[in-house]
Parts: sequence; structure tokens; C-alpha cells
Amino acid sequence: MTGYYDYVLGLIPLALFGLTGGLVQTSLSLTQAVPIAAAVAAGIIGHALFVRAPVSTGARSSFDGTDTRKNVRLQNAD
Repeated sequence: MTGYYDYVLGLIPLALFGLTGGLVQTSLSLTQAVPIAAAVAAGIIGHALFVRAPVSTGARSSFDGTDTRKNVRLQNAD
């Protein structure tokens, strides 16, 4: 089963090579097309890292929603 990050890994080279080739075909020079395509690929990587950050499944399932502050007994300074 393919997930979000499998698509991201496929989109990175597609953006680099496909977008570069497409921009070169639209009369941009190679030196202009490569940074534009690299910026798109960096945006895809940034989205995968910061917008939909990878979280381990164990970290999510261990949180049961209880407030742990009720279980803490504060000690007086005296």
C-alpha cells in the first residue's frame, strides 16, 4: 500500500527532471530551469517534513488524553 511519503519520494525526481525538461521546452535556458525545478522539489520536501511531519505510530497511540497534572503532588518550599 502506497502512502503519502511514497508519493513524495516519487515526486522529487519527477519535479527535478520533468519540470526542468518542461521549462527548457518553453524556451527557458537550462540555468534558469534547474533552480526553478529545484525550488519546487525543495517545497515538496519541506511540505513532507514540516507540514505533514512523520510521527511514529507508537508515539500517537501511547497518548490516552488524560491530564497528567492531576497526578502530580507539589512539594512546599518550607
